[in-house]
Formats: sequence, structure tokens, C-alpha cells
Amino acid sequence: MREIVFDTETTGLDAANGDRIVEIGCIELINHIPSGKSLHVYINPERPVPPEAVRVHGLDDTFLKDKPAFALVARDFVAFIGDAPLIAHNAEFDFAFVNAELTRAGHPTVSMARMVDTLLLARRKHPAGPNSLDALCARYQIDASRRTRHGALLDAELLAEVYVELIGGRQARLVLGEEPDPQSLAIPGLAARAGERAVPRLFRVSEAELALHRVQIGALGGKAIWLNYLREPGQRAASS
Repeated sequence: MREIVFDTETTGLDAANGDRIVEIGCIELINHIPSGKSLHVYINPERPVPPEAVRVHGLDDTFLKDKPAFALVARDFVAFIGDAPLIAHNAEFDFAFVNAELTRAGHPTVSMARMVDTLLLARRKHPAGPNSLDALCARYQIDASRRTRHGALLDAELLAEVYVELIGGRQARLVLGEEPDPQSLAIPGLAARAGERAVPRLFRVSEAELALHRVQIGALGGKAIWLNYLREPGQRAASS
């Protein structure tokens, strides 16, 4: 299964009122394991970056002035995410910015049905909190020492580790190749449909086998518990 963990840095908090993306970082997961593929771009927001935003991520007008506008990287972004589920922390925030930028660039927006919000997952799993990315890294002993400022790619890398912990922990299962078709693992004679019970196999024991069994049980001594289960026709089980 392919998933994309992503994060954005922006000029502010309100995509609907003109705030723009200045950085986006994406990490590809295959079966919940980073594949090594990523997408990371700095983006010219085509508007000034307020000082309060610079204090958060460190990306000022001087640094961003020669970076591409979102419209120039939109095609690469859309190609990278494909149709995979998109995982983000406080995902509605990031989805709002991504969709606003896609609309400006003339691309279809991303369906909210693809959204996986790790903040909601964390609140369900740890209702007492705290559930910030830093707090979750500390809870799961994930090294976040490099996170001196917000950065989209680093935050996506850390979030990928947090996400795996939230859904059940590292290496929940080991898959060394393509997962086999369940039908290929079916045992002949067993039910093919899920939920259907197989017909019990009947074992027929000969009189000679019964006689040998009695001899073996008799050799165990008079207090052997197996005598409780050895019955001749019409005979009650021996008392212990």
C-alpha cells in the first residue's frame, strides 16, 4: 500500500484570505515503511512573508525570491502524490493550503476523503495529550533534536515515524515480497469462502489399534489419568 506523508510551511494561517505555501515536503511510504522517495521544494509565495511566519520557519523574502512559484511545481507535486492517501498533522490546515494553491494553478483539488489526520489519531489514542509533533516524538522516543525550527521535509520525516507508532508500532508486519493471493494459501479440502466451516474429517480406528492402545495405557500404571478416558463398550470410566 502506498501512502504519502506531507507537511507545508506557509506565510500565515489562513489560506482563504491569501496566505500561501512557501515550502512543501513529501515522504513516500510503502506498506508503512519509507521507500526512500521524497519531494521537497521551496516556493516563492508571490507576496511578502510576515515576520511572525519567518520566526516559525526561517524562510524570508530574500531566500524565497528566486524560488519557483507553486504553479511551476504543481505538476510535479500532483504526479508525486498520485492517488495515494495523504497523511498530515492537523491535516485540514495543510489540505486547505494545498487545494487553494492547486486551484490557483488550474489543477483539480485533492479530495478530503484521502485525508489521514495524525492529530486526530493521536487524540483518540492519547486523549490526555499533549499531541503536538514534538510531544509525540518525545512519547515514542523519536529523535527530533534536529527540529530547531519548523521545516516541511524534516517534519514529514518525523511524522512518518510517528504515524507508524500511532497505527500500531514499528514493523507491525514483515513483508519481504509481494503479498500472496489468499487463494494460493488455501489448503485443499478446506472451505473456500470466509466464514464457512470445513467438514470435520472422520477418523476410523481398527480393533487392532484399540487393543494396542489399551496395552499402552495399561503400562502407565493404575493411577494414570488416561484410564479415565479408556472405556470398554458399556463400561464407565475408572475413578481416580
